[in-house]
Amino acid sequence: MSETNDRYRQLGIELDALKARVLAEVGADDLAHVERMRRISIAAEVVGRGLLHVSLDPLTWSIGVAALWLHKQLEATEIGHTALHGAYDKVPGAERFASADFAWDVPIDEASWKRGHNHQHHGNTNVAGRDPDIHFGTIRLTEQTPYAPHHRLQHLAALFLLAPNFTFGMNLHFTGAADTLATNGLGQLDVLPDRSWPSVRGAWHQALRKFVPYYGKNYVFYPLLAGPMAWKVLLGNVVAEIGRDVYSAATIYCGHVGGDVASWPEGTRPRSRGEWYAMQIEATNDFEVSAPISILCGGLDRQIEHHLFPTMPPPRLRQIAPEVRAICERHGLRYKTDTWGRTLKKALAHVKRLARDEGPRAVLREAA
Repeated sequence: MSETNDRYRQLGIELDALKARVLAEVGADDLAHVERMRRISIAAEVVGRGLLHVSLDPLTWSIGVAALWLHKQLEATEIGHTALHGAYDKVPGAERFASADFAWDVPIDEASWKRGHNHQHHGNTNVAGRDPDIHFGTIRLTEQTPYAPHHRLQHLAALFLLAPNFTFGMNLHFTGAADTLATNGLGQLDVLPDRSWPSVRGAWHQALRKFVPYYGKNYVFYPLLAGPMAWKVLLGNVVAEIGRDVYSAATIYCGHVGGDVASWPEGTRPRSRGEWYAMQIEATNDFEVSAPISILCGGLDRQIEHHLFPTMPPPRLRQIAPEVRAICERHGLRYKTDTWGRTLKKALAHVKRLARDEGPRAVLREAA
């Protein structure tokens, strides 16, 4: 046990040093990057919405959809996800990307997302009863959620229901609106303290606070501007929205799901900073993509690095990946990475396996 504790202590020292060094370098270059992404995003939205309105042929309409999807994808991942993690909070001149007031062009309530994602999920990754993301709705993503008959078709639901409506479902999840409809499989509520009327009303108020203006803008306002051609603008917005959700779901599924991804039963707590780092590494996957694709993933192809250091901007996650891998190898921790295709295939196969009642098969670290 002392040998294990010493290994965790050394791991913590090395990763803390890496974190301190890199975060001290975050500054003007990182601000320039996110501002460049925002300029590209704005230009893509203008082009996309313009082409959807004036298009007279399928090709022009398709280009409009692609441009609008690019805007939505950048706002959700490389820009929004990073800003809400507080990556730019201490960068001079980056006030419009500060997490306290940042509003993203995504149908997910910011305050609810920061509470559920930044704190509950990142602090307790894949720990039953503490991480709300070991399942989404009726879909169990680890063995820690007990099997129920409704899981039998979850692999189909993950592909054809959750993925195309990913951000819609995440807003229900993080605001607690989903808690008003069902428990998390452990007989618990993920977000709400109870189902009293004030809790239920508050959850739906937060959910609708984003849903109403967001979908009103995309599915009512812009289509109505097109008059008799409203249908093609509406269709373009729907397709771009689904494209962003499917792409994001494919990114997120790969991060924490798979037969070789660790999960832990209720009551599990790290006993040191180093052990917490080890748990983050064991509970996450990386996957290998080109730099442009990584940007569209918001740097979450480097999910291991992101979970070790959630407040680092994506370019820094890409920068430190070789160092993190070397540290993992020195300390006997598996640095799980593969192509995106193979990683996604393994994740979906795991979700399909969990659709069967095979009993618990939690993937835990071997005792050292």
